[in-house]
Amino acid sequence: MIKANDPVLKSWVEIPKGSDFPIQNLPFGIFKTKYLSAVAGVAIGEYVLDLVYLHEHGYLDGLGLPAGIFNQKYLNDFFALGRMKVREVRERISELLRDDIDDLKIHTADCAIALIPMGEVQMLLPVKIPNYTDFYSSEEHATNVGSMFRDPKNALLPNWKHLPVAYHGRASSIVVSGTDIHRPKGQVKLDDSDQPVYCPSRKLDFELELAFISCGETKLGQSVHTHQAENYIVGFVLFNDWSARDIQQWEYAPLGPFLGKNFGSTISPWVVTLDALEPFRTQGPEQHPHVLPYLSFEGEKNFDIVLEVLMKSEHADETTLCRSNFKYMYWNVNQQLAHHTVNGCNIQVGDLYASGTISGPSPGSYGSLLELTWNGQKTLHLPDGSERIFIQDGDTVILRGYAEKSGVRIGFGDCSGKIIAAL
Repeated sequence: MIKANDPVLKSWVEIPKGSDFPIQNLPFGIFKTKYLSAVAGVAIGEYVLDLVYLHEHGYLDGLGLPAGIFNQKYLNDFFALGRMKVREVRERISELLRDDIDDLKIHTADCAIALIPMGEVQMLLPVKIPNYTDFYSSEEHATNVGSMFRDPKNALLPNWKHLPVAYHGRASSIVVSGTDIHRPKGQVKLDDSDQPVYCPSRKLDFELELAFISCGETKLGQSVHTHQAENYIVGFVLFNDWSARDIQQWEYAPLGPFLGKNFGSTISPWVVTLDALEPFRTQGPEQHPHVLPYLSFEGEKNFDIVLEVLMKSEHADETTLCRSNFKYMYWNVNQQLAHHTVNGCNIQVGDLYASGTISGPSPGSYGSLLELTWNGQKTLHLPDGSERIFIQDGDTVILRGYAEKSGVRIGFGDCSGKIIAAL
C-alpha cells in the first residue's frame, strides 16, 4: 500500500469539506505569484505548497533531488526522474503535512511562507508538451458518432475493437485552464450549397476527456508493453478537446482531424498522480473479440472517476450539461501506450495522451454537444431560459472530475475555458 493514500491520514492544514485536494491527493503543478516567478507546487486544501522553498530549506533532504529541480517553468525535469522518484517526493510531502508529524508544522515562519493561498497564485501549464496524441477510446462515443454519420447498424468501423484508434494533434495550442479560446474560422460546407465558404465555426463543441502525461523516454524502435506502461505514466489532467464540428466534417476525409481540432485544447493545471488514483482502480468493459497479445493485460486498469461538464453563460450561473465516468473507457491507458509504441514510435517526457471523448450508456452521460444535441437535431434548454445546440460566444465550459472512496475525495480542480469571438 502507498502510505500517502491511507484514508485515515489527517493534515494540520485545514481542508474544507468536499475539497479536491486532501492530504491523500497532493497533485503537482506550476504556479506564479506577484512575488514569485514560475515554480513547482503541490495543492493541499485551499493552499499551494511551494516546493522550491521546501527544497531550499532542507525539508526534502535525503531524496537525492538535483539542485533547482523545482525552480523551473515546467515539471518535465522533475517527472523525468521517474515515477518512483515522484512517489518518494509525494510520500515525503505527505509526512510533512500530517497532523501527527511536527517536522514542518512547528516551524510557523516557514509554514507562513511555504503555504500560499490559492487566491494569490496564477496556475500555469504544468509541463512543456513535446507531443500530443488524442485517442478515440469510448465505445459509446464512437458508436454515437458512427450512428450519426454512417449506419447505426454498423456504427463502429471494422478496426475499432482491434486497436486503440488515435490521431496526432497540435501540442502548441494546448493551454491551461482559464485561458480564453477564440472561435475558430475555416472552410465550412453548408447543407444548401455545393461549394464551401470561409467563416467562423457555427458548430463549436467541447469534448470531455482525461489525459495522461509521460515521465519516461524510449528510443526509436523500442516498444512499451502493457505491463510496463505504468512506469511511463506519472499522472492525469482533465482535458477539453475543443472541436469545430462543421470544419471537422468538411475536412476529415481522407486523413482525419486537422483545423477542426488544432485551434485549442484546455487542460487542468494540477497533475493528479497515478499513485493517488490507485485506490480507485476498477474493471473496464469486456473486450470482445480478444485483443492481440501485445494489447493483453492483467488486473484492473480502468479508474472510477466521476466526470462532469458545466456551462456558464455571461448572464447565467453554472448549469450541468452531462455527467460521465472514466471507467467506461473501452481501451485503457496501458493499451493506449502499448499500441502507440508498438511500431517503434519513441515517447518523450511530458508527452500528453488524451482519452478521446468519454461518453456513457445514457444520454445524460454523453461527453459532447454533438451527442447531447444529436448534431443539432435536439435543443438543450438551460435553467435561465436560454437554449443551446452548440457553444456561443461568451460561454464558459467547465470540466470537473473526482474519485471518491472510504471518505476520501481525489479531485482535479477546474478545467475551464471561455469562448470569445473570432479574430
